Amino acid sequence: MKVKLFDESHEQDLEEKVNDFLKNISDEKIVDIKYQVSIMYDYKSQIYCYSAMIIYRD
Repeated sequence: MKVKLFDESHEQDLEEKVNDFLKNISDEKIVDIKYQVSIMYDYKSQIYCYSAMIIYRD
């Protein structure tokens, strides 16, 4: 079993990276996909962090 981690500051970038990775893996090998959004405020602006973890069989 393996994991692949993705971390992007824009949701469209994360979507693109995850979809590119999934093109090379068959559906049967995917165990789970976890998704998370974190938000931080630095007194100037909000900073977003979009992340995903794909658990798959190698």
